[in-house]
Amino acid sequence: MTTLLSRLRPDTFTLALLATVGLATVLPVRGAAVAPLDAVTHAAIALLFFLHGARLSRQAILEGMGHWRLHGVVLASTFVLFPLLGGALCWALDGWVDPPLLLGFMFLCLLPSTVQSSIAFTSMAGGNVAAAVCSASASNLLGVFLTPLLVGVFLRGGSEGGGISLESVGVIFVELFVPFVAGHLLRGWIGAWVERHRPVLGFVDRGSILLVVYTAFSEAVVNGLWSRLGWSEVLVLGVLSGVLLASVLLATVGASRLLGFSREDEITIVFCGSKKSLASGVPMASVLFAGGSVGAIVLPLMFFHQLQLMVCAVLARRYAARRG
Repeated sequence: MTTLLSRLRPDTFTLALLATVGLATVLPVRGAAVAPLDAVTHAAIALLFFLHGARLSRQAILEGMGHWRLHGVVLASTFVLFPLLGGALCWALDGWVDPPLLLGFMFLCLLPSTVQSSIAFTSMAGGNVAAAVCSASASNLLGVFLTPLLVGVFLRGGSEGGGISLESVGVIFVELFVPFVAGHLLRGWIGAWVERHRPVLGFVDRGSILLVVYTAFSEAVVNGLWSRLGWSEVLVLGVLSGVLLASVLLATVGASRLLGFSREDEITIVFCGSKKSLASGVPMASVLFAGGSVGAIVLPLMFFHQLQLMVCAVLARRYAARRG
């Protein structure tokens, strides 16, 4: 009985995530404090990629870029499996669930993967970080063009003729690739120090995730997340999000093992292929949909975003424990 309880007991990082969500609910960042916290969050993400660049060897990076089978599985999960599952669930629940929630749920299925949290969880779990950097970044970049196309195919609520701003491309380049390349170029000077201080990289991984959770959930709370969600809507979103996430996680694990990927590559596929980007989704929704409907459409995305962080945090810790 004691052993069972110890297995069910959440680890310290999961408790930290729950505490962060609670803090964001009670004391969300707002007003003048938003910009400084946002700057700190982006700086932490840039530092994360700088350290990853300094840690990874040139051979590992080249292998990550050339791992086409892995990237193909991740992109298929993000832009094929997710839309098919979302379409099936929305078709089955048509007439039973409010149309705006179904529209928002389908929209989240068409979005690209996250970047920073996918790579941070891959690092925590002991996966192929070099491949995760390439795969998650490629997913986010392709999503700038693929998501509007998929919205036009699957949904009728998208704006016609509206293009997607290239601002997200610039953010990815400045915040992720530039620090990563800079860290790698300085590897000869700081690489040994980074290897000797691996806990520093782990602290940045976890710290960046906590900051992303706090800022994202704060924005959701300030925008009226709890006031717009009744208990019935919360239950529907919880069930839909849980079914969707569980299905994708099982599919990515099964596909990676069926196709003979290594344990490290399986971790990368699971964490890069099972997420959806709130950072990309909210600005895309503001461009693709009419202003009055954006709030309802992004609610499922905000809910799914929090769920995927919580579940993947537990999975990452379990992968890491098995490695140890």
